[in-house]
Amino acid sequence: MNYRVPQPVPQVILDDVRGAQKMLSGVSRVTAMEGSRHLSALTGSPVHLKCENLQRTGSFKLRGAYVRIAGLRPEQRAAGVVAASAGNHAQGVALASSLLGVRSTVFMPVGAPLPKVAATQEYGAEVRMHGQVVDETLAAAQEHADRTGAVFIHPFDHRDIIAGQGTVGLEILEQCPEVRTILVGIGGGGLAAGIAVAVKALRPDVRVVGVQAAGAAAYPPSLKVGHPVSIDNPSTMADGIKVGRPGDVPFRIIGELLDDVRTVSEDALSSALLLCLERAKLVVEPAGCSPVAALLSEPELYGGGPVVAVLSGGNVDPLLLQRILRHGMVAAGRYLSLRLRVTDRPGALAGLLGVLTEVDANVLDVSHVRTDPRLGLTEVEVELHLETKGPEHCAEVARWLHGAGYTVIG
Repeated sequence: MNYRVPQPVPQVILDDVRGAQKMLSGVSRVTAMEGSRHLSALTGSPVHLKCENLQRTGSFKLRGAYVRIAGLRPEQRAAGVVAASAGNHAQGVALASSLLGVRSTVFMPVGAPLPKVAATQEYGAEVRMHGQVVDETLAAAQEHADRTGAVFIHPFDHRDIIAGQGTVGLEILEQCPEVRTILVGIGGGGLAAGIAVAVKALRPDVRVVGVQAAGAAAYPPSLKVGHPVSIDNPSTMADGIKVGRPGDVPFRIIGELLDDVRTVSEDALSSALLLCLERAKLVVEPAGCSPVAALLSEPELYGGGPVVAVLSGGNVDPLLLQRILRHGMVAAGRYLSLRLRVTDRPGALAGLLGVLTEVDANVLDVSHVRTDPRLGLTEVEVELHLETKGPEHCAEVARWLHGAGYTVIG
């Protein structure tokens, strides 16, 4: 990375992470490490997937939340805890609080995925909906803490949280001691900072690379000026890393220890989710598959040794998953939408569908419009949604339609 932040050594060290690992024994899972032949062939190096999507509550967040709450004094526990989250931190705090016998209140953004809201409630937290983005929700939770005396459990900006998340790094080194590069998604920065603390202390030769969604990438401009800055209206399907401002504590660590921060597009995120589902048989949320998106976008950057991509979470709304999968199929050239005009006569639509059958395109939806004022008296417009086999097949479909006398207008 081109930027280095002139800050003192962060006050999170390897001993903190090792202490957190002992504390989490019997609480969090040592999640699986799975190889990916497809990604390995793409990069020319072995690629392994660190499956935090299979962690309890479906993400790494339990690690930091448990360490933070377990470290509270008895009088602080008695006052209860409050948190703010789009979903994963919410569930981590809710379960950690239940395991430790602490009352919890969790603020979630309006529009948070319903499965995440329901799971947070089932883990024992009182859920309150507030704000459109995580930053607004954080402010509401902080106000609640100031008013009631409950302890605010920040999702990423606390040394105990970072130490807990850093246990992922220790597991990576134990499971893949030959690792050369670790890719990890970044929202506020707690997971990336924790992994960097653990890994760089034991293996300074290992590259640690952060990944942000291009529409919610606060770290690159912040690193450029040397302090956290806010970005306006962060926008991405990856709600788990949709954070408008880096945390102060993780920012210092990331500026000092991370080797690079890359950004990925929405197309790359949806393609990565589709790949995880089809090739690895793993359900991963968009934020969780951001490292895979980085591998798909720039595979040439990750040769020269084993790569570990951290799949940080698997909590995804089924309705969102459906939309993302379709988006991913479009990005991969496996879903084609066409509009064309045909003569309004009996058998015209059947003839069109017959051409598509010959070229082996699977018709998903057909829309047949006769009333558009732009149409001629003897014309109808047909909109088709097709499942194809890839970009080459899409081009072949277009050639067959053209050869059969059809003109595609959109």
